[in-house]
Amino acid sequence: MLKEFREFLMRGNVLDLAVGIIIGAAFTAIVTSLVDDIISPIIGLITGGVDFSEVVINLNEATTLNVGNFINAIINFVIVGFVLFMIIRAYNQAMARFEEKEEEAPAEPTTEEKLVVAIEKLNTHLEKQS
Repeated sequence: MLKEFREFLMRGNVLDLAVGIIIGAAFTAIVTSLVDDIISPIIGLITGGVDFSEVVINLNEATTLNVGNFINAIINFVIVGFVLFMIIRAYNQAMARFEEKEEEAPAEPTTEEKLVVAIEKLNTHLEKQS
């Protein structure tokens, strides 16, 4: 069972997933800092000093709805979505350029084309001999 578990973990897709999760966590920290430390203060400046993280709705003395934190989460989501869109867009454009270059490259002659050329050379050689 331990051997099977090790084989499962060593599959390429599991390792890729682990790397993706680690990079995603680091990227989340960057985006959170971007929103909390750069975008929110700018929006607060534009809106007259409103800090979204401090926007709350008091339901009673002990219970609040942290609307500002939700707004920050939405901003985080939009930024992450936009960055992923830009990465995928750049990847698709690079792949399209790569495929165009492959199409522009001269194609390898087929076996039939090689045979036709060989037969033509043989006929030319035979005609010169006679």
